[in-house]
Amino acid sequence: MSAQALFPYLCVADTARAIDFYRSVFGATELFRLQEPGGRIGHAEMDFDGTTLMLCDEFPEFDICRPSGGAGYSATMHLHVGNADDVIARAVAAGATLLMAPSDAFYGERSGVILDPFGHRWNIGHSLEDVTPEEMQRRYTALLSDSTQNQ
Repeated sequence: MSAQALFPYLCVADTARAIDFYRSVFGATELFRLQEPGGRIGHAEMDFDGTTLMLCDEFPEFDICRPSGGAGYSATMHLHVGNADDVIARAVAAGATLLMAPSDAFYGERSGVILDPFGHRWNIGHSLEDVTPEEMQRRYTALLSDSTQNQ
């Protein structure tokens, strides 16, 4: 098997509104949408500067449902941007919930976490420095060691 691409595919309660949110907050562009006569969107695609995000409305008749909330998160979208602080502030102003304020991280990135109005968790970050996997592991181990000593 040779994988050609991997596309995140999110189910949301209101795809048209999600498209507007992702356009205004993240600068994504809508590629196209397939819409039923009643208005439900069966499939939409957005371009995030060369990366495709697929979206759809709920189809409970096919067990395709939006996040229900309250049970934690099984997935996070990680979006790398030019300025995480600005994008996170825009997202919160547009209705996202701030889960973690932006901060500098051991892995060489400044990032924060939001929950979009559609129930999806986004880690939004920008690069501070290039960190090798070995250095990242060393910093991670030190971080864990420090946190267990402070308990």
